[in-house]
Amino acid sequence: MNVPALEDGRRSWSSEQLHDEVDRFAGLLRNARAKVLATQLDNSAAWVVADLAAARAGVVHLPLPTFFTRQQRAHALAAAGADALLLNRQHFTADVAGVTTRRTQVVARSEIELIRLSNRAVMLPADTAKVTFTSGSTSAPKGVCLSASAMEKVAEGVALATAPLGIGRHLCALPLALLLENVVGILAPRLRGATILAPPLEELGLNGSSSFDPAVFDRAVSTHRPHSLVLMPQMLRAWVGHLARSGARAPDSLRLVAVGGAAVGAGLIRSARALGIPAYEGYGFTEGGSVQTLNLPGADRPGTVGRPLPHSRVRVSDDGEIECAGSLHLGYLGGRSATADEWWPTGDLGHIDGDGYLHLQGRRKNLLITAFGRNVSPEWIETALKSEPAIAEAVVFGDALPSLRAVLWPIGPAVSDDALQAAVGAANASLPDYARIGRWTRGLERFDRNTGMATANGRPLRDAIAALHAEALGIPASHAVPTRVSSSLQRVDQ
Repeated sequence: MNVPALEDGRRSWSSEQLHDEVDRFAGLLRNARAKVLATQLDNSAAWVVADLAAARAGVVHLPLPTFFTRQQRAHALAAAGADALLLNRQHFTADVAGVTTRRTQVVARSEIELIRLSNRAVMLPADTAKVTFTSGSTSAPKGVCLSASAMEKVAEGVALATAPLGIGRHLCALPLALLLENVVGILAPRLRGATILAPPLEELGLNGSSSFDPAVFDRAVSTHRPHSLVLMPQMLRAWVGHLARSGARAPDSLRLVAVGGAAVGAGLIRSARALGIPAYEGYGFTEGGSVQTLNLPGADRPGTVGRPLPHSRVRVSDDGEIECAGSLHLGYLGGRSATADEWWPTGDLGHIDGDGYLHLQGRRKNLLITAFGRNVSPEWIETALKSEPAIAEAVVFGDALPSLRAVLWPIGPAVSDDALQAAVGAANASLPDYARIGRWTRGLERFDRNTGMATANGRPLRDAIAALHAEALGIPASHAVPTRVSSSLQRVDQ
């Protein structure tokens, strides 16, 4: 049986047809003498072809999320010395700086604008194949340089670990510009001869970086019938809520739904599985080429992020910081280089149990020290709060305070304050006394990029949330976020 190599929801490409598309576009890149190709495209067959063609042509690929602002895009293009840019034709605007030529190209049957840029070339680490940027909490995101061999190691590790599941169809549910989906959604399926499903994100219910419609998503999964996909915790939480309200179950085609990017919690994993979603939590970071550990059927411990995958080595330092090796990046744009033999400090706290499962305990830089001298990772408490059905998002504060405080965003506008109080009480019952919420307030703004309360990939901006809610929580805004504990690494999560 001939299995398609690529589908976009309307058309499909065989392995031979995909090879020809990639070969043709690689030739165009060589003829154009492009050195660094940036892409700012929606998920599509064209994105897949451009990524594979850049690798074949020996051109550095700079994937840019469509949710990057004009300022973030300009910073990334200049910082990486991009001399070419691919945009969907309808997304071309006059605010692209330094355009020298512009030509329409047909890539995987889609019309794409190939734009030549006048950016000055920059020195990249030797063997750089891809530069991936953090989503950034400011307008100047951070560029991470990766080699083809590092990304291949991760893809091989994922393919090997999931081989017993017989995954033949992977649905790209996250933006392909995010390294995690790029590696797990393109490179790993290519290794195992699986079909890559890359429909536009809007057809999966994902609009921008923080708007997600679980009903649209559920219909799309039922239509495409994938064996695997990757979700962020907030997407899984919304899907679980939709299925529970509608009395439905997830499509029985699914064999693996990997979840990562933030703390998930055993409660959400159990709720998902009860509805037919085979959810398994994992862990990774951009400097390590994305995923490092993953729970899997037969090697599973909910509440942990699993065991290291074949390509990864993980240890915990004497002071509790998780360190990884095995598939490290080459360095940052304009920053220090890394080496393959180096153990990389992730900035995350955790421990490894006797069976080799990694337990996350939060970010070093977020660690709170209460007025009674107890160390508390806010992510631990936030996970407990978000395990309650009434709470969609939670951010916890408490540095130098006698009790912890929380800002809560309900799962829907109909959720009353009494329901939120009951949810806090239920979460508190599962926590020791020093880790319980003593005071909380309902969020004044949704935690997303548009309100300035979160990064583009949904991570809460604690300083901004603290400043907005300081009066309601009864805390000085300057004391809401710990300053005494610093991290050796600013997290880069894609």
